[in-house]
Amino acid sequence: MEVATQTGVNVTQAVPFFGITNMEASLKFYIDGLGFKMKYRWIPDRSEDNPDGKIRWCWLELGEAAIMLQEFRKHGEHNIYLEGRIEAIPEELGAGVSINFQCRDSLVLYREFKSRGIQIAKKPFVGNGLWCVNVVDPDGYKLWFNSPTDVPEESELEEE
Repeated sequence: MEVATQTGVNVTQAVPFFGITNMEASLKFYIDGLGFKMKYRWIPDRSEDNPDGKIRWCWLELGEAAIMLQEFRKHGEHNIYLEGRIEAIPEELGAGVSINFQCRDSLVLYREFKSRGIQIAKKPFVGNGLWCVNVVDPDGYKLWFNSPTDVPEESELEEE
């Protein structure tokens, strides 16, 4: 007997989870630089494992998109290193990871990011019928902000 599923109706969102090396640097990048807002956060009680009372995990949103961040911990109950594999964490954590945010107007975001001092990884260009704006977070995760356009393929944004 087959069991019918309603996966398409039940699943509502996929949220990338980034293991990061420095929560303060990442929050500055995502909140101050890109304009994300913090929706949820986890701050463990002060203890030997968290003497500074810092945020250890958070859920950030920009428009209807979301990401989660959690700082790698080497010790304690909430470490997210694989046992005996600390050395296996790549120097650039985001190597090979690319997240694409679909937007109404990625060029507006490009200008906002630049005004907040965010380094743009490459000049905005048109690829696959989309304006593509690329930034890289402090741990090397590549973030693309894309919006539909009729501009010819491979065109680059002419700076004002």
